[in-house]
Formats: sequence, structure tokens, C-alpha cells
Amino acid sequence: MSANAASTTTGAPSGSGFRIPKVPFWAQIVLGLVLGAALGWLARGQDIGWLKETLSQIGTIFVRLLKLAVAPLVFFAILVSITNLRKVNNAARLAGRTLLWFLITSLIAVGIGLALGLLTSPGAGTGLTPKDGQLPEKQGTWIDFLTGIVPTDIITPFTELKVLQIVFLAAVAGIAALSLGEKAKPILTLSESVLELLQKALWWVIRLAPLGTVGLIGYAVADYGWDLISKYATFTADVYIGCAIVLFGVYPLLLATVAKVNPIHFFRGAWPAIQLAFVSRSSVGTMPVTQRVTERLGVPKEYASFAVPFGATTKMDGCAAIYPALAAIFVAEIFDVQLGIQDYLLIAFVSVVGSAATAGLTGATVMLTLTLSTLGLPLEGVGLLMAIDPIIDMIRTATNVAGQALVPVIVAAREKILDHDAYSSATASPIDEAPEATVPQDRVPATA
Repeated sequence: MSANAASTTTGAPSGSGFRIPKVPFWAQIVLGLVLGAALGWLARGQDIGWLKETLSQIGTIFVRLLKLAVAPLVFFAILVSITNLRKVNNAARLAGRTLLWFLITSLIAVGIGLALGLLTSPGAGTGLTPKDGQLPEKQGTWIDFLTGIVPTDIITPFTELKVLQIVFLAAVAGIAALSLGEKAKPILTLSESVLELLQKALWWVIRLAPLGTVGLIGYAVADYGWDLISKYATFTADVYIGCAIVLFGVYPLLLATVAKVNPIHFFRGAWPAIQLAFVSRSSVGTMPVTQRVTERLGVPKEYASFAVPFGATTKMDGCAAIYPALAAIFVAEIFDVQLGIQDYLLIAFVSVVGSAATAGLTGATVMLTLTLSTLGLPLEGVGLLMAIDPIIDMIRTATNVAGQALVPVIVAAREKILDHDAYSSATASPIDEAPEATVPQDRVPATA
């Protein structure tokens, strides 16, 4: 081997000059967090209006780009995922087990949220009063939830981003395609191609996540500041602690005892999706990465392509379980309303059954109003929590996405269809560090 060849393989500078080392994607995210917090602190401390506005626009554009793909992505992902079930043995059994574990993990999460709320009384000593609250612009009721599933026309769900209605349309289209059999093959081929196109385009947006992080975190610090966070210190800590218990306590326990696999391998493989969810605050926006890491963890592609899109629109342990449980207790304490055992049971019921109301979008306002209205608590309490929402939504979404990858792994392991070799070898980010040759051709490319 020549000296030049040796230097090239060891990463030393070649004759073309010094090469800038490639920064891993996770490190780019961390740098974005640090830089965003520093710029936000500077904008607030020095009252630099243009810097605050710039940070706001950067974050807004990033979230807007993610949302741009939500409607078609959800439609084609659900449609294709339902039709892919025809390739899986015991499809009905897998779907039923997936839904069952969604419910089980949601019940555990809401129980942890209620326990933390009762132990810490997050609304006590905040200095907040009912006058500080305001009615939300959007409210959720059971009637709206049930009637809102079926759209009045085909166009409105896409133009107004009504994700539940999009899921309904996609499910109907997928079931109809299954019943048509071979006649629907051209439509299915087109749908799969469109889905790949959307995922590719969204992958480019995801590569902008470090820049989006600077804007989102920077604007949050510049606009809200540490003084506001201190008022919600107990509530914020409860949300983060509750999500951490679920993420790093409940999930590893289920993996070790139910799936009988090493939890460390799960987090090593799922981390790219978890960190992106933390930044983007969108389960649907993270869905292509979640599906990718789930497949890399050894879950069969045909099953993962059903379970992950299904989970991205219905599986919300952070937004729809831990958060509404804590928020209901917080609001009740601010408005001096006593909650009884029946109220806590109602919270658990709403969290499990109504989780689809969050629909994988940034924020959980609809789910919160649904919970408060069911309990008869003042909806002005939503206004109290909107101020702190961007800060806590990061950990909520990260928990959501971790759960969306966890359940397919558990079900696949229980059904003995999990590739244990792939699970044990799942390592780094599928965006930066996965060698191109290791990725099957029917998957999204590792790099844009």
C-alpha cells in the first residue's frame, strides 16, 4: 500500500489540502441548542429587537417547512402502511397487539403524571391567579372530537391541516385498495413513489434542524426569559421528570422484561429520532426518521411502515398522558377546585382514548382543552400554560417519539419477528453516519 493511500484511509490530510472534519448530526443539534440559548439571552438582556425577530423567523420557517409536508405525508404514510399489512402474516393480530401496547404504555404514563402532580402540587406557590388565564383560541370537546373525524369534504382537511380527518380519509382509501386487490396496484405504486418523494424532501428539511434549533430555542429564551420559567418551575420540573421516568425507567423496564432485549441498544438506535423530536416538537415531522430507526432496530419494514405512522398520529405518552395529568392538577390548584378519585379516573380515560386528538402536531392545546372540559375545569387555565408550552413541548415530543419506536420493537419481539442481530448492531444516526452500502435500496437514502 502506498503512503498516499495509507494517509487517505487513516483520515490524514491528502495532497488536496486540509479537510474540515465532518461534525456528527447530534453534535450539530447540541451546538444549535447552546448557540440559540446564548443568542436568546443576549437578545433579551440587551433588548436587541432585530435579533429576537430574526430568531423568531428562523424558528417559524423551520416549523412551517415541517408542517408543509404533514398533510400529504400523513395521508400517503397511512394509506401505504395499511396496504403493506397484506405482506405481513397475522396482520390483524399485529395491529391489535400494537394498539394494546399503545394503551398499556399510555396508562402507565398517565399514572406517573398523576402521582407526580399529587406529590408536588405544581400549582401551589406560583403566584399565578385565575385572572392570569385566558380562553384558548381553539378548544376541544368530545362532540368536536367524534364529529371532527369525518370530513365534510376532501379538500378542507388538507388546507386546514385537520390531521384526524386526513387519517380517516387515508384509512378508508387503504382499506378500499386492499379490497380491490390487483386493480388498485397502479394507485399503490404511485402512492409508494409519492411517499418516498415526500420523505426525501422532508429529509432535506430535517438537515436544517440545527439551524431551526438556534431559532426555536433562541426565541424561547428571548421571549419568555428565566423569570417566567421560575414561576412554572415545579410544573416544568414535573413534566421533565415524568417524561424522564417514562423514557429511562418504564421503557427500559418493558424492553428488558417484556421484549427481553437490551435497552441500551434501543436508545443507541432510536436516539436520532428522539433528539430530532426534541428540537422539532413534531411527531409527524419526525416520522420518517422514527420509521428509519425502527427498521434499523430489527423491526420488519412491512410492520414498521404500519406501526410508526399509526403511532405518530395516536401514540402520545408525553403530550396526551403525562402532560394533561399534570396540567389538570395545576389548573385545579390555581382555580381552587378540589379533584376526587373519579376525576383522576376521568383524566386517565381521556388520556388513553383521546390521545389521537393531539394528532402528532406541535403543541397539545386541543388535548388539554379536551381534558379540562371533561373535568369541568375552567378553560382559561389553558392560557396559563401556553406561555411555558414551547419549553415543555420539547421533552413531551421526545417521549412521544421514543414510545412510537418502542411499541413496534416490543410487539415484534413478542411475535418473534424481531431481527435480534440488527437490533444489537443498531448504532449511529441514519442521517450522517450510516454507510450508504448498509442501507437497502428500498429505504430512504442515508444522506440527502
